Amino acid sequence: MNLPSGIIGKEKTDGVVLVTEVLSNWRMQEEFADLVRQAVQSLVSEGFLPEETMEKAVIVEKPRDPDHGDLATNAALALAGPARCSPRKVAEELCRALGPQIESSRHFHSLEIAGPGFVNLRFSDTYLCDLLAVIMDDDRYGSWERGGGRRVLVEFVSANPTGPLVVVQARSAALGDVLVRLLRRIGYDANSEYYVNDAGGQLDKLGLSMQCRLNELRGEEVTLPEDAYPGEYVKDLAQRYLQRHGDDGEMSREILGRFAAEELIREQRQMLQRYGVQFDRWYRESEIRAQGGPERVLALLGERGYLYDQDGAVWLRSKAFGDDKDRVLVKSDGSFTYLVPDLAYHLDKLDRGYEWLIDILGPDHHGYVARMQAGLCALGYPEDVLHVLISQWVRLLSGGTEISMSKRAGTFVPMEELLDDVGKDAARFFFVMRSPSSPLDFDLDLARAQSSDNPVYYAQYAHARISGIMAEADKRGLGARTEGSAESLDVLSHPREHQLIRLLGDYPGEVLQAGESLEPQRIAAYVLDLAAAFHVFYTDCRILSSDEQMTVARLILARGCQKILASALDLIGVDAPERM
Repeated sequence: MNLPSGIIGKEKTDGVVLVTEVLSNWRMQEEFADLVRQAVQSLVSEGFLPEETMEKAVIVEKPRDPDHGDLATNAALALAGPARCSPRKVAEELCRALGPQIESSRHFHSLEIAGPGFVNLRFSDTYLCDLLAVIMDDDRYGSWERGGGRRVLVEFVSANPTGPLVVVQARSAALGDVLVRLLRRIGYDANSEYYVNDAGGQLDKLGLSMQCRLNELRGEEVTLPEDAYPGEYVKDLAQRYLQRHGDDGEMSREILGRFAAEELIREQRQMLQRYGVQFDRWYRESEIRAQGGPERVLALLGERGYLYDQDGAVWLRSKAFGDDKDRVLVKSDGSFTYLVPDLAYHLDKLDRGYEWLIDILGPDHHGYVARMQAGLCALGYPEDVLHVLISQWVRLLSGGTEISMSKRAGTFVPMEELLDDVGKDAARFFFVMRSPSSPLDFDLDLARAQSSDNPVYYAQYAHARISGIMAEADKRGLGARTEGSAESLDVLSHPREHQLIRLLGDYPGEVLQAGESLEPQRIAAYVLDLAAAFHVFYTDCRILSSDEQMTVARLILARGCQKILASALDLIGVDAPERM
């Protein structure tokens, strides 16, 4: 790889260059921020600014309006008070101090003062050419090493094995899988895990439900108990049991519950694989219990002085760690509350060497967060060792009408039906488009649409359109000249070309921010912005023309856009088709 001037890289012993911080808008933002800090220090040394100025927060960011430049800083506004002069005067002095560095830079073009005192920076045309060249040459563009190999475990879905996966769990599955991909992309050693609650009262209820359905299949009049699972899927499981084992008369709830749970776990695994989610491990609650995990948790908490007895039960002093009240761990009948095996499971995660735990839970688990964090703190771990994301409710809409999905009433919408209806790509993209903390209205009509109104179709069509252009370029014998950056790119001067290159340069920063803030919706938004910018570029700039030099340069830009689109779609787990 030939790195243009200003690119930071690290060469390995075999001569291969591993780029750690390649040219990108994020890198330019960090560089400009450093220059601003140096300029402020220079003005302090000159006596124009007081010493305490260095403590003021100086922000460098991308302006919302591209007419205001590529980067902007509020430094003059923040420093006007200590300087005892107007922000514009401070801005003028900053520009004077910054001037030599900007003039000597290959990648910065000019400074300007705007509004009450913002200092705006514009990139040079040379920077845009270098940027596109790097994107074409670097197969890891958008990857980072910020995570430093820190071990992270993301646990998600973890549905009770008492029914099929439903739509809200499909949202959690998309969110968790994308987060694992993002964390790996920015340098974390991230793994995914599904916790199977194959112990406790829910299996007894499932066994009771199976008994009722078996009696129904024998022709008996059956009224389902209030705490039984009413869904028709239980009848299907009962039929499956009879087909395999015959009618052996009255079977125990434990045997029937275990059979049904194992069938449901197998189906859940198959459904998630179809969805593009492959867990690194499926961990069972029964394993934790067999290893004595709950007893170990109680012993450790007792040793640390955070347990007490009251009303025949054992309590955790969780209020001492920010919970709204103390929590029962062992009930008066000697059984554990769910908190004990859950703490044992999280302790097991930490014992396995994970340094950061991320749990994605359903919308009815808000109260769970404080008590789990309190329990881990009582065990001696810092509060931030566990980060919990709540994946909010999903409403399915068709024809403007909500589709009911009450699991208790047995009329929920299974994840399988959603995938049959709209497919994996639309499901994943729609779920990732919104913040997990916001309830989601999933418009089935829009997800089915084969038009630009459908966000995932719009994004995939941009990728497929570029593939069609490249196929035509191959027919003209130009395809090979677009596979690198050896061609001259300085002919790219149209505003739409520059807009598209700038957006490509945003990609590493978007990946980093999405991963560090655990906001996968940033990638979906970026994909849509990039697809829109390409479609506008395609309309305003004829790619295949009689001007061969211009044609090749625009083909390289189109191929660079296709490369980043494919990379971003892969982060979301969505296919990048070559034909549509």
